[in-house]
Amino acid sequence: MSKTESVKKQGIMICGHGSRDKDAEREFGLVAKGLKERFPHLPVEYGFLEFSAPNIHMGLDSLLKQGVEEIYAVPGMLFAATHAKNDIPSVLTTYEEKNPGLTVTYGRELGLQDDMIEAFQARIYESLGLDPENPPANLYDTLLVVVGRGTSDTGANAEAAKLTRIVNENMGFGWADTVYSGVTYPSVGVGLENLMKLGYKRIVIAPYFLFTGRLIKRIQGYVNKVAEANPAIEFIQTPYLSDHSRVIDAFQNRVEEIMQGEEPTGEETLMNSFKRRLAAGEVDVHHHHAEFVDPLDDTQGLSDFDAKHATFTATDNKPSSVLSAHGHSHSHGHSHDHSHGHSHSHGHSHGHSHGVYKHIGHPMGPRTMIGEGICCCFMGQFTDEILEEEKHKIDGDCTKTAFAHRS
Repeated sequence: MSKTESVKKQGIMICGHGSRDKDAEREFGLVAKGLKERFPHLPVEYGFLEFSAPNIHMGLDSLLKQGVEEIYAVPGMLFAATHAKNDIPSVLTTYEEKNPGLTVTYGRELGLQDDMIEAFQARIYESLGLDPENPPANLYDTLLVVVGRGTSDTGANAEAAKLTRIVNENMGFGWADTVYSGVTYPSVGVGLENLMKLGYKRIVIAPYFLFTGRLIKRIQGYVNKVAEANPAIEFIQTPYLSDHSRVIDAFQNRVEEIMQGEEPTGEETLMNSFKRRLAAGEVDVHHHHAEFVDPLDDTQGLSDFDAKHATFTATDNKPSSVLSAHGHSHSHGHSHDHSHGHSHSHGHSHGHSHGVYKHIGHPMGPRTMIGEGICCCFMGQFTDEILEEEKHKIDGDCTKTAFAHRS
């Protein structure tokens, strides 16, 4: 570098998913705080794709106002599914193009780093009242049930199952298996019911989640329900990862990878993958707003934005479509009117597309959660045929009974 060249000011951006749960927002901020302590000389900001403030644009704007010219952006996500692969790169690419002179480098998801595995195991030991630094030789008398997020991305689901195997062999449980809270199978309920048949008298349920939120509260609510019905079994609920020091280590690793240009040999980066697929017409760049609804995410209903902008018809008084903030609509408008006296209407519009999960109707999948304290908006994932087959499970006003809506 010549003497006349100036060093670009650098900053760090942590990109999260977002949640309607204010506790989740606060906890995500703790990660940014922890990372700031690791990089005291750099500005550190964070933002969310949806529902929460600040959104990603706000975080990027803040860095820009602080004079940052080179941004190291990392996805605050455990595995690389649709949001990490498509939505965050779309936001970052658009922002970089609108701000000449700005460089945004996008890092890897947290993945199965040793630090993440160690943090997860530490949480499990803590829930068992054991010292992670002095663990027992084995836990053969105990069953481990790892709860993964569950997505339409096969690779992300497989990573959760891989985690379960690693942790099981490291800690020596009698048996371990994976269940999921999202669109894949087996669901938490049916998976746990089947695993109880193995006869273990102590079962650890360990959600592999970074923060709290509606999914965590639904999982906890369901486990409490099962525990009440099976008093002879000890159910131990492990806390989620939160800002465990090893989680902060994992975020630090991802930032340092970008700084040092240490991308894994032979692997396509998330951003390179996005740009390749963008050039091939496989994905689009959209302008995102902070409150859109994911039709494959059962934790969501109409966002505040969507509720205010829904188009109502005179015949059914239900939202038929929603216009996005940038003035065009990708509508998934459909409603389900069931015999129990209320309807589920879903007019969704937002700036990105979602993969369709081909096994949404699997007999051990999310359909098993209907009638088990889930959100009404969950119904939008299913075909009319599935809803008809499961209508006997739908009883009363689910907005009053859903675990996710309880404080």
